[in-house]
Formats: sequence, C-alpha cells, structure tokens
Amino acid sequence: MVVDEEGMVSVRSKAAMVASAPPEENTKETEYSGDYQMERIAVVGTRSAPRSVVDSPVPLDIIGADTLSSQGNSDVLSMLSVMVPSLNVNDQPINDATSLVRPANLRGMASDHTLILLNGKRRHRSAVITFLGGGLSDGAQGPDVSVIPAYALRQVEVLRDGAAAQYGSDAIAGVINFALKNDAEGGSVTLKAGQFGEGDGEMLQFQSNVGLPLQGSGFVNLTAEYRQQQATSRSVQRDDAAKLLQNGNTHVRDPAQVWGTLDVDKDIKLAANLGWDMTESTQGYAFATAAWRDITGGFYFRHPHERVGVFRHPEETNPPRLLVADLDGIGQGIECPAIFITSENILAQADYQRIADNDTALGSNCFAFNEWFPGGFTPEFGGRIADASLFAGVRHETASGWSLDFSASVGYSNIDYRLNGTVNPSMGPESPLSFSPGDVSQVERTVNVDASRQYHTWLDEPVNVAVGAEWRRETYHQKAGDRASWLTGPYAYDANTDATLGFSVGSNGFPGYQPQSEGHWSRNNWALYADVELFLTSSWQAGLAARLEHFSDFGATFDGKFTTRFALNDVVALRGSVSTGFKAPTVGQSNVINVTTAYSANGLEDQATLPPTDLISKQLGATALEPEESVNLSMGLVAHWHEALYLTMDYFDIRLQDRISTTSAIPLTPQDIAVLEQLGRDEAANYNSAKFFTNDFDTRTRGVDVVLQYGFSAGTIPHTVIAAYNWTDTQVERVTLYPAEVDGEVVMMPNLTSQRIRMLEDNLPAHRATLSLKQEFSALTLDWRVNYYGKFYEDHLDASADMDIYGSAMVTLDAEGTWKISPHLSVSVGAQNLFDSLPKDNPYKGVVGALYPPTSPSGINGSFYYLSTNWQW
Repeated sequence: MVVDEEGMVSVRSKAAMVASAPPEENTKETEYSGDYQMERIAVVGTRSAPRSVVDSPVPLDIIGADTLSSQGNSDVLSMLSVMVPSLNVNDQPINDATSLVRPANLRGMASDHTLILLNGKRRHRSAVITFLGGGLSDGAQGPDVSVIPAYALRQVEVLRDGAAAQYGSDAIAGVINFALKNDAEGGSVTLKAGQFGEGDGEMLQFQSNVGLPLQGSGFVNLTAEYRQQQATSRSVQRDDAAKLLQNGNTHVRDPAQVWGTLDVDKDIKLAANLGWDMTESTQGYAFATAAWRDITGGFYFRHPHERVGVFRHPEETNPPRLLVADLDGIGQGIECPAIFITSENILAQADYQRIADNDTALGSNCFAFNEWFPGGFTPEFGGRIADASLFAGVRHETASGWSLDFSASVGYSNIDYRLNGTVNPSMGPESPLSFSPGDVSQVERTVNVDASRQYHTWLDEPVNVAVGAEWRRETYHQKAGDRASWLTGPYAYDANTDATLGFSVGSNGFPGYQPQSEGHWSRNNWALYADVELFLTSSWQAGLAARLEHFSDFGATFDGKFTTRFALNDVVALRGSVSTGFKAPTVGQSNVINVTTAYSANGLEDQATLPPTDLISKQLGATALEPEESVNLSMGLVAHWHEALYLTMDYFDIRLQDRISTTSAIPLTPQDIAVLEQLGRDEAANYNSAKFFTNDFDTRTRGVDVVLQYGFSAGTIPHTVIAAYNWTDTQVERVTLYPAEVDGEVVMMPNLTSQRIRMLEDNLPAHRATLSLKQEFSALTLDWRVNYYGKFYEDHLDASADMDIYGSAMVTLDAEGTWKISPHLSVSVGAQNLFDSLPKDNPYKGVVGALYPPTSPSGINGSFYYLSTNWQW
C-alpha cells in the first residue's frame, strides 16, 4: 500500500517500491524520457517509486487525461468504455431509473461488481437501483461514475482483477480508481459543442480547471463543468399508433413514443483537491466532488383503447369496455352508460360522443380520459440527480519507518423522480398532470486507518507489510411522493359497495412511494485487513492479502488473495493471481419498494419490485438475502521489449455464486391476491405481477484481455499505436428453484426465463477490440480509433415474448484533429462514428417504435460531430 501527498492509496503492486530511488516531488513519473512515454502512477513518497502496467502482477490499465479528452464523449463513463474493451456501457432509452444512471459492466459482471475509488478512497454507490437493468444488471445498485468531472482527472486506473480481499465488498470484477489533478499552478478552459449527424442531440459543454499554491509546497486544484444536451430520437411510429391514425384519430403524435438519448437540461459538476504540509513528516489532504443533473426521457405510449386502468375497464369483456367515471356516484343522479369499444376509433362512436359532450347533463357527469387524451399519451419520466462526497485525512511518517494514513469520508447520492404528462386515474378529472413520485438517497460514512512499512530480512529485497482497519455505515432513504402520486382517489372503489370501479391508483407509469413505504434503513460494518509483498528472488515476486469483514445485518466474511509475478528474462514475465471475494446485499436491495410500468408477454403492465421480507415476496417464495461469493483466477504474460513496445495477455476466470438479482416478473394469481388482502395488503390488487430480490443463480465468466502498445517514428513524425482486445464468455451454471403449481401439483421450477438467461450470457458482445493511432505533426495532432463490437443478443423490451434479436458485429471509426495555434490556444475538430455506422433495423420496431435494438453495444444514435477550443496557462 502506497499513499501519495493527497492521501491517494495506489492501486499497484509493491514491485516498483523496493530498491528504488525516491522520485522527485511534484513531477509526473514516466517510464521513459523519450518520445514514447509509458505512463505510471504518480506517487510521491520517501520510499516508493511508481510502476508501469508491465510491473503489475495483475492486469491494469492506466489512462491519462489527454487520452480521455481526445474523443467526442462528454462524460467519463462513456470515455472509459471506448478506451477499455472489457468495460461495456449500453444506452438505456426507456428503462425506468436505469435511464438516469446507466450501469457499467466490467468483465461481463453487473454494475455493482466493480468498486469505484477516488484518489484511492472508496466512493459511495448511487441511490438508483436498476429495477430494469437489461438482464445483466437487474436489481444492481452500483456507483454513478458519470457525476465525476472528467476535466478534474489526472488519470484513471482500471484494475481488472478481483480485489475484495484488499478493498472489501463489490471488488469482484475489478477496481477503477480516479486520480484527481494535483497541479499547484496553471489552468485551462475548454468550450465544446457538437451534434449528431441526424441533426439532433445538440451538446454544449464548458470546462475549467485551475491550480493554486497552498502554504508554500501545498496545492489547491479546482474544477468546474457545465453541460447541456438535447434529446435524440431514433424512432418509428408504433404499429398500434399508426393504425389509430389510419382510422381517423388525428390526435396521435408521430412518433407516439420516442427512443433515444435523454434530454439533459443542465449537468453541473465540481471538484476540489487539496494537499499541504503540516510538518516535515505530516501531510494533510482533502478532496470533494459535487454534481447536479436534470434529465428527462420518454416512457411507454398509453393506447386510448387498450391501456387498462386509464382508458379500458379491467373487466374482461368482448368487446372491451371503455372506462367511464360516474362523477356523482354509482346509483346517484345521472347514470353513465356502459360503452364498449366496437370500432378502431372510439372517438367516432356515437355513444362515446354523447358522454364527451360536456354541454349536456350526461356529458358533464360522465368522464373518460379520452376527453383529455384523445390520441392516448406518453408520460415523460426523469428526475434531478444530486451527488456529493467529501474526504479528508492526515498522512504521517514515523521515525521507526511506519507510514500512517488516517482518513474519513462521507458520500451522498439522491434521485428526486419527476413524472409529467400523465394522470392518477383514480382521481378522475381532479388529477394533476405532473407528479413528484418520491425520492431515494444513499448516504455512506467511512473511517480508515492504514499503516505500512518495509522490513529488511535475509532476502535481497525488503518485505513490504501493510495493515489497516475500516468502519463504514450505509443508510438508504426512501421518501414518499406527493399526495396525488399515490392517493387512492374516489374512482378506484365505490364507497357504498366496496366494488372496484376500474381506475388504477397512483401516477400512471410510476406510482408514487406511499407513506407506509417511506423510511430509512442502515447497517454498519467493520473490517481488518493485511497484506504482505516480497521478492523471493530477484525475479520472483509474491503477495498475500487477507480481509475479515463483519456486517451488522448478515454476519462476517473472510477473503484472501495470492499474487505472483515471475520474470523469465529481461523481456518476458509471467503473472497471476487467485482470490476469493464477496458482494454484500445493499441496504436498498433489502428494503426498497418500487412499482413501475414494464413490457411483458401480455403487453404493458404494472410490476412491483419488493424486498425479500415483504409479505408479497414471501407469498411468492422469497428468502432473506445472502452475500454473493466469488473465486477469481487470473494468469497472464507480459512482454516488455523496450519503452516504446510492450504486450500484455491475461486470462481470467470468475466463478460467482448466489448472485443477487431481481426475479423475472411473477404473475399474481387471484389466490395470491386474496391471501395478501387477508393479511392487510389491499394494494396487491393493483399489481399485475411482482419481482423480488433474491440470490437467484450462479455464473462462470471467462475471458482474455490483450493490450499492445508500440511507439515509432515515420520520418520525423512520432506515431503511437495501441491495440486492445477482450473476449468474455458468461455461462449460467445454476438457477434457484421455486415452488410452482402446475396442473394442480406443486413442482420446483426456475424463475428465470430462458430469455433472461440468454441476456445474462449474450447481451454483451463476446468480442470487443479497439485500434488507435496517434500522429504528432508539430502543431497538429491526429487521433484515429477503430472500434469493433461483436455479435450480441437482445430479448426486446426484456419481455420474454419471443422477440429475440440477434445483432450483427459492427465497426466504427473515430477521428480527431487538434491544431495548437499557440502555446496557450488549441482547437480540435472530431467525429465519433465518422461514417455513421448503425445497427441493423429492429425486426420488431413496430411494437413500441424502437428503430434499432436499444441495447446495441455500439449505440443507436450514429455519428456525432464536435468542435472544441482550449485555452491554457
């Protein structure tokens, strides 16, 4: 364990620590002083020196700020997915809260299987739980990387190996460490604008960074970012909406439902990084981030004939019956007629026109939502994301050689949901059209004490020993929505007969959190950990790490890790590791209640996601959550011919047991509902189906990562080529069986559908690769990048409704040119997906209007062109 002047715990081996001269302070370390520099982690200390990616016993990518910025993406998550083939990020056009915080999948794992660090310190997870996570991330509660300002980063380190024995829960697929800039002088400002080749998705971004001195040798580094981006549409008219138009309903929008990038009204990100000397042997450090983002996106179209609970009566009749509210009460005053939908355009029916005429007594008393939405409606779903973190600590070097680090942090994530253009049907004509269905938040407090030192023994090199302790408290909050978002209005039930009137309860699309589901839940955990790294011989390095961790809600875990690296000669080395790991169920997964509208084999329906302790979940067979357990194996080869040429090849094998996920949607039978109503759960009748969190299946994920970097000169022009390739294969090896009644007999059956299993295994492409070339012509720099995305599978809409999509492989080209006009001013022009490569059309595009498969790994928006200017001093 190595800590720099900012308190950053380096993600690296001890290979570079021993027998090395201390680096010069406040200088960026490089492996080579020539044209083709291999970046290393910039660690400033008295006993340690940075190391390159080829020194590590486990796979590691180090991505500098210049590399991150030389592309069209405007958020750090998208930037990383381009640079690291084993990291996949899908667009999430219409996927509930997942649209607001996109999950990132490293090495084929769920988004909460990757631990995020900021300056080497654990960062909090997002408040968003991905209730609709595209199969792989269903039910995951991972971190929100997009709130970290890319302009504040000095570099990003991606550790592609299990590290739970070192860092604790979640580090199963790996660890991503974001290192903030630490300059004490200078600064820069960048203005960037762009749009997609289709002429939409206009983006404007402003970024600034400044470094200032603090108490002589200290520093204050400040960053601010602001971004706006308009929505895109890659949609066609839905078949059902087109049929309405053909039959004379001219009130239908075209397209009725939009698929594309969400609208970002404002995206503000701030970061501060501070370091200062307290004494000759003691340094203080602090860093913080803050972010706010307003996002609005689409939802599913509500058909004016078919949306049950809004336009159509839930009672199954032939023909179906229009849902009409009797405003003066059933059996009171003027009685409303039963209207059946006998044509393709209800607006043209004479019986409907009678109740829609509000100039008559009948029309004034009888109300149908077709009067408000004659062409149906599509709600707008979005929210405001607020995120903040604060870290502070002290590093001290003792006279006996111990390096001590004391730190504390607090992290906060909040999502305030918004829903517009919809109704609470049970309120009838008194319903508002905009709702605040509630908000959720995650708060984490962490305290760390770390100590490390080197011991001289009979071995030629010193032995590095590190020990530490950690305490963390996690709290998940769920706040009730505004009253109209959850209220049971007068048109849900008849007070006199207690009979249902057919109008659904709550804001349609996302019923608000009810007061009884409001609350906050917490847990504590503490950990003790230690690791030892040593050179058994001059060419053989070994390391051993162990961690004991105790959680207040489910008990203790113990994990270990062994790493080794053996140099065969001056060029080639073998490396490998074996480790155990775990991921604890989050507080949110154990307690959250959420209802959303999702697509199923039966069409659009309200699905409840419930904790395993809920009565409905227990009725369906739920049990308490347990931690996920993993065994990771990694082995590889490193070839380092000279400073401009190196190759790494690594194989990995991750066996993960008892993976936490949501079940597939389980229909609630009338018998289930009757039992639940007897137990006091009257709202169970509002749910078509339910899902709950469970330890549902085991998987085995294997893969290969290859990275080749080569620097050379063509004449006087320096060139740098980087090729990266990833193959990942996931297989579901076991699924949990649940009791189900089949033909009057209770049998044990899996809950996961075959399509859900296929999404887990094949939704991410098995093969991904990038080939980049950088050319430096004096004042002109050109960056070229070819991206390859392999075949993929999509269960369209996660509906398990025989809408299987088998996507083809794709190749895209990115290009950017930067002209340095003066030492201070530069201008860049670029294109992402230069030739506008797009996935093949969705064969089921008429179902809900998605022109392309929404989970296409290359995206659905096509080419993006941008221009930026940078001023630095």
